[in-house]
Amino acid sequence: MTPFPLVVDLDGTLVNTDLSAESFWALIARNALCIFAVLFWLCKGRAHLKRQISQRATVDVRRLPYHHEFLDYLKEQHSRGRRIVLATANDEQIAHQVADYLQLFDMILASNGTINLSGRHKRDRLVAEFGEKHFDYAGDSKSDLAVWYSSHRAILVNPTSRLSRKAARVAEIERVFKRRETWLKPYVQALRFHQWIKNLLVFVPLVLAHRFLELDLLANGFLAFLAFGLCASSVYLINDMVDLPADRCHPQKRLRPFAAGKLSLLWGLGSSPLLLTLSFCVCLALPTVFLGMLAIYYGLNLAYSLYLKKIVMLDVVLLAGLHTMRIMAGSASVAIWPSPWLLAFSTFLFLSLALVKRYGELVIMSAHGGETVRVRGYQGIDKELLASMGCGSGYVAVLVLAIYMASGSAELLYSRPQFLWLLCPLLLYWISYVWLIAHRGGMHDDPLTFTVRDRSSRVVLLLVVVTLMLAK
Repeated sequence: MTPFPLVVDLDGTLVNTDLSAESFWALIARNALCIFAVLFWLCKGRAHLKRQISQRATVDVRRLPYHHEFLDYLKEQHSRGRRIVLATANDEQIAHQVADYLQLFDMILASNGTINLSGRHKRDRLVAEFGEKHFDYAGDSKSDLAVWYSSHRAILVNPTSRLSRKAARVAEIERVFKRRETWLKPYVQALRFHQWIKNLLVFVPLVLAHRFLELDLLANGFLAFLAFGLCASSVYLINDMVDLPADRCHPQKRLRPFAAGKLSLLWGLGSSPLLLTLSFCVCLALPTVFLGMLAIYYGLNLAYSLYLKKIVMLDVVLLAGLHTMRIMAGSASVAIWPSPWLLAFSTFLFLSLALVKRYGELVIMSAHGGETVRVRGYQGIDKELLASMGCGSGYVAVLVLAIYMASGSAELLYSRPQFLWLLCPLLLYWISYVWLIAHRGGMHDDPLTFTVRDRSSRVVLLLVVVTLMLAK
């Protein structure tokens, strides 16, 4: 007996993502003003909206997070001669792109600009095509319940427990593929709490002014840390959504929650403004100037994520500036203004770390794609130039520190400033060490995050703290 055709849904079933949401975001990320056009198209119906977006935004179907276990099952069924049908609420253009890439489907049914092929519309189309109870259907959401009601058997992909119970009431369950993991873990990963370590820079002015034991100032510092963390996480969500196509081509970043399809873009679109609002609410307990600096930081960080990181050299200068701004904002939160020495030292040091970040990415990508690889406008042949600029910038930071100590300015804050000279060899070692690790392809993290995780860097950091205590 010839088996019934197997009808397959696309979003959340064949691929672990929502292609309509990805297309929408790709359009908005390219031109934010398109949001007004989207509202106009939506007035004419969802099918019309999907058609207009699909004509203006492209998704690389080769890099999509396919459900590989389910895909292997489809290939097995196809090899046995079973008819495989793709039925999706996505627009026909996207459906045909996926079908052309996979070469699995005997028929494609999709939204056509007039009818949104979802729920009852999809069921009616399938019943008209194959007959009541004469097809099997694989889906993942409650909108598929109407289709399962008229199907012969149901295949559940990534179902929740609640959906599994409801599906069992309307159809015979043939097979279940991989239960969905909870949203909490990938959501926490997307917020990048481990990157909050950078925000400890807001405490630098308090520590260097030797006033970190004053509880009122320390409380302001913690509030500034929290505000920067929430603000940064808001930008991280946007950054990961903007970088979605590039991340899927990266050997490590392809595992990020959005790129891997572990977290819907809708979570990012909803959470980012909420986190930003919470951040600015925290600022109400801090001086007004801190709020202004945080707003500038957010604007620059957002501009970097959307546009400026694609401009060669400007991206690393801006990255260095964003790190230095954390120190300046920390100063604003406690009304202790940083010296020109600190700002100069920070700028050169963070420029070196920004360059080592790009250099490390080039080294890793070159190992996979050769010297012709491109990373944010940089080419594989740029590695040597970036290394020379980055090492030079780091050594200039040490020179600024040495000039500061030789100028006698350190005597105003330290009773034994001669101990501060120990900082120079420590920093010379650490900067050289970081660049050596990057040269060997070991810089997988942000340099500041690497510092916390790397044992040698932690030892250097401890020695720096001991040196400052001796000098005090």
